[in-house]
Amino acid sequence: MNKKYLLSFLFLLFALVSINTVYAQKRVTLTDEEQVQEEVSKEVEAAFKSEDFLKKKNKKFATVSGYIVTDISVVKNGKIATFFKVDSDIKNNDFFEFLSDYLLAYKFNFKLPKQQKYKIRQTIQI
Repeated sequence: MNKKYLLSFLFLLFALVSINTVYAQKRVTLTDEEQVQEEVSKEVEAAFKSEDFLKKKNKKFATVSGYIVTDISVVKNGKIATFFKVDSDIKNNDFFEFLSDYLLAYKFNFKLPKQQKYKIRQTIQI
């Protein structure tokens, strides 16, 4: 009976290690500022066209549309550390709070070297 549990435990452990290895391989470390800029632009654009974002946006802010110029700082773990509005033709402050919360919860598909931080100027079309 003990061998059965031991084998099950080892199999589960192997499966978890394999999953973590595969997941870790998906997130590459970017060191070039131009690469970071391109990846941020690509992912932010895709995030705002995603079904998840559009569903949440349209629930409360169906009539909001326009552009937003932002400064986004990205830190080592691929998260957005800060999000500042530079310019926009959208005047709804509640929408900016919603957008800020959405972006600050977002995690990019890359990471940066330790102690590295990039500030990216991004224009978002809503």
